[in-house]
Amino acid sequence: MKNKKDIEERISKLEEKYKDSGQDLNSYLDGLLYQRYLTYWDYIHLDTLLSIQVPRTHFPDEEIFIMYHQITELYFKLILHEQKQIVDDKTQNVEFFIEKVNRVNSYYKALISSFGIMIKGMEREQFLQYRMALLPASGFQSAQYRMIEIYATPLEHLVHHTEREQFNSLNGIEELYEHIYWKKGATDIATGEKTLTLKQFEYRYTPRLVRIAKQVKGNTIFHKYSQLSENDRQNDVLVEGLKALDINANVNWPLMHMGSAYRYLNKENAPIDASGGTNWKEYLPPSFQKVVFFPNLYTKLELNNWGKQWVDHIFNPEKV
Repeated sequence: MKNKKDIEERISKLEEKYKDSGQDLNSYLDGLLYQRYLTYWDYIHLDTLLSIQVPRTHFPDEEIFIMYHQITELYFKLILHEQKQIVDDKTQNVEFFIEKVNRVNSYYKALISSFGIMIKGMEREQFLQYRMALLPASGFQSAQYRMIEIYATPLEHLVHHTEREQFNSLNGIEELYEHIYWKKGATDIATGEKTLTLKQFEYRYTPRLVRIAKQVKGNTIFHKYSQLSENDRQNDVLVEGLKALDINANVNWPLMHMGSAYRYLNKENAPIDASGGTNWKEYLPPSFQKVVFFPNLYTKLELNNWGKQWVDHIFNPEKV
């Protein structure tokens, strides 16, 4: 009798739910009768997921390279999933803010720790050969990574550090975007012209990235923090979480790329060009870019020394 009563109560609640939305419960119950049982492989589209690794060469390690980047993009999507919730939240609840920032940091930690696959998990000789079949594609063209930056902080913080003092929030989005720091990393080393890698990326994604920047103008994670009450802005857990996010996104993550590039693209006489023609030795080091999402959380000395000790560890490990 108890089971029957439970079923009746659930049916009653379902009737209320579907009545409120103008739907007929009986039609949905009929659907349950005909519906197939859900399987794990159908739910996550496993067959499709396992079929989208399509190497362009016969080198076995290229498939590792593809899968790792696909996994990375899925983590980027998780980060954006949390960032959008922070930006869209109207409650300004500090506990909600902390939870989402901590989730973002957990995704970054997984990404950073996984980069050993790229640094140690492939044969250098294979990489240097199959990479030539990938031209002019480059990880530089990850639009999701650019979206993460745009959701995190206002565009004036993403202007190249050599020009940053010339711009502020009064400048238009399009003008700020033209001076964004990463464009300088995708210019032809010999001519100073935009690489094909950058031209492809701009053609496909500039309208979308500019649109997102306009949507979050005055409402980035930086702004959401600034709009909290003074007491909440001083919450130690939140402040440490935002600082960790800054370090993860703008120091540790570029550093892992640096380590990978140094292993595969460095040689005694001169660095080997990256597949997209980007100048990786000028573009990847955190201390060269000085990208900081939340500059108001640091002292002037901390900002001046941003990323320096990590880069020293890569180039001059004996000094650290």
